[in-house]
Amino acid sequence: MAKLRITLEKSTAGRKANQIATVKALGLKKIRDVVEHEDNPQIRGMVNTVSHLVKCEEI
Repeated sequence: MAKLRITLEKSTAGRKANQIATVKALGLKKIRDVVEHEDNPQIRGMVNTVSHLVKCEEI
């Protein structure tokens, strides 16, 4: 199964509560933090919600 590498590119300061919670649920805390998750519909939906804040690439 493919994996996704997700990087927090922009700050969550001043964002909506659901976007902040989504970034936190992905395991990202600071700008330039990188996490890897299995590619599944749940993670894809979370990345889609905060796509303007993160960079996502398949590995």
